Amino acid sequence: MCGIVGYLGHREAYPIIVKGLKRLEYRGYDSAGIALYDGNDIKLSKTKGKVADLEVRVESEISTNGSLGIGHTRWATHGVPNDVNSHPHYSNSGELVIIHNGIIENYEALKKELTKRGYTFKSDTDTEVLINLIEDVKNKENVKLGKAVQIALNQVIGAYAIAVFDKNKPDEIVVARLGSPLAIGIGEDEFFIASDASPFIEFTNNAIYLEDEEMAIVRRHKGVKIRKIHDDSLVAPYVQELQLNLEEIEKGGYEHFMLKEIYEQPRAIMDTFRGRLLTDEAIIKMAGVEDNMKKFLNANRIIVVACGTSWHAGLVAEYIFEDLARIPVEVEYASEFRYRNPVITENDVLIAISQSGETADTLAAIKMAKSKGAFVFGVCNVVGSSIARETDAGAYTHAGPEIGVASTKAFTTQITVLTLMALRLARAKGTISSSDYRKYLFELESIPSKVEKALSSDNHVKMIANIYKNASNCLYLGRGFNFPVALEGALKLKEISYIHAEGYPAAEMKHGPIALIDEQMPVVVIATKKGHYEKVVSNIQEIKSRKGKIIGIVTEGDTSVKELADHVIEVPETIEALTPLLTTIPLQLLSYHIAVMLEKNVDQPRNLAKSVTVE
Repeated sequence: MCGIVGYLGHREAYPIIVKGLKRLEYRGYDSAGIALYDGNDIKLSKTKGKVADLEVRVESEISTNGSLGIGHTRWATHGVPNDVNSHPHYSNSGELVIIHNGIIENYEALKKELTKRGYTFKSDTDTEVLINLIEDVKNKENVKLGKAVQIALNQVIGAYAIAVFDKNKPDEIVVARLGSPLAIGIGEDEFFIASDASPFIEFTNNAIYLEDEEMAIVRRHKGVKIRKIHDDSLVAPYVQELQLNLEEIEKGGYEHFMLKEIYEQPRAIMDTFRGRLLTDEAIIKMAGVEDNMKKFLNANRIIVVACGTSWHAGLVAEYIFEDLARIPVEVEYASEFRYRNPVITENDVLIAISQSGETADTLAAIKMAKSKGAFVFGVCNVVGSSIARETDAGAYTHAGPEIGVASTKAFTTQITVLTLMALRLARAKGTISSSDYRKYLFELESIPSKVEKALSSDNHVKMIANIYKNASNCLYLGRGFNFPVALEGALKLKEISYIHAEGYPAAEMKHGPIALIDEQMPVVVIATKKGHYEKVVSNIQEIKSRKGKIIGIVTEGDTSVKELADHVIEVPETIEALTPLLTTIPLQLLSYHIAVMLEKNVDQPRNLAKSVTVE
């Protein structure tokens, strides 16, 4: 969950590392730190707070000279967020320094052993234990840093991405990963280390992504040497050309990344079906599905595993796959699925959904399913991510970088990919008529323009947000395809405004939530003119009879809900299965505007990080 940046080359390291940390601050922002080698010694500065606080601290504490350095922005696991627990961490000698993303599960046992040998510890972190373990191995075995890192990592249990350097070897950084992402940017006589490519994209578009259980010794004049951590075998470096540009990771004039990403959804959805949706030819082309069609068609069931917003997208997929392709679907929280000894067979297909492609629980679920012979298909956004490499096949969403912690375009592009898959399988199975199939293709092609139209309600949504910004609770209701949208809408409000919100199936309201309704309770009801419209109208009447405040998400031209609701937000009409792509838009805007009005940090909400790479 933390952000790692390192530099080794001919430029000044400090400005590169600080700028990189700002780009990775979505990964963690409760503390930050930097270590630079100035030609004589390591200069270290770190602080509780954001990278901006670090910049202020650095100005008063250390020289910023040096062409070797590492930096870190933290999401706390072991040890509260404070100056001492912030990374980087020194070894006891002061010669080694480390940054770390992940969790060392057996750090307490290692710490006890090291304490017996005379080591002392200033912080509460597992990371300080790891750097002293590396130093202990280096001294005891009389080996170079790279070998010491390898031996030490064979003694730890847990997940990690690390970067380490020794002040006595100022032309070298040692990196390693297990369960947490790490990229090495390759430049002209210079190297960049980062959790993802965004910190170095303006300097190079060539990168090596380390695989799990790999380490690399990066030397300025000798290049990159990669080895397996457990058996010491050499690995040939695979240099990828990055499909990322600087413009995509800047705000582009928007006040927040979240708002930018909400407004990017028409383009993102279009990019997701570009080359896949050939409407005039009535064809859906998805290589990952086509090449494995028998696996899908012969599947006893599809199991969807995901976390957070991706789990909500999976719930929408359950409705779509079962409705169109008539394949049984189960949707599981990856964090529960991996621990409950689930029944998985060779005739199951597991679809793993993750924006980052690095979600630790989802990766663990993938490995479990593969070990039992299931076919695993990944849906993720980040090219070259762990899930993309670990799955048997998959499809990228092509949403572009999503920096805001609260996912928006990830949700709609995931639903787009999953809808394309369901339609292709339905056509292959013959569970959809030719006329309905064509109708879906043409309607799906029109969704970006309809999302654009839904975004035009922004000012109206902002007015509603101003009315309800001080609510302490909020209820979101939906039925059928829009029940997951109610869950997602509630999650967005919780994530960025810190207002308690709950999503519920509208029909279940009478089984508990109705007790909460009074004149202070805003209730957001998704009531499009598709599916069980009359039933939803009845639910609205029940709420109104108890003085609840109704915000209705309705189809353009609706009159019935308009007469009952306190406020309505219209979305364009579409096929019922595609309504989640539209109804989620006003809910994203509502949560955004409420959070801004409450002066919350929209892009970096408290206690959250974008990519959950630890359990």
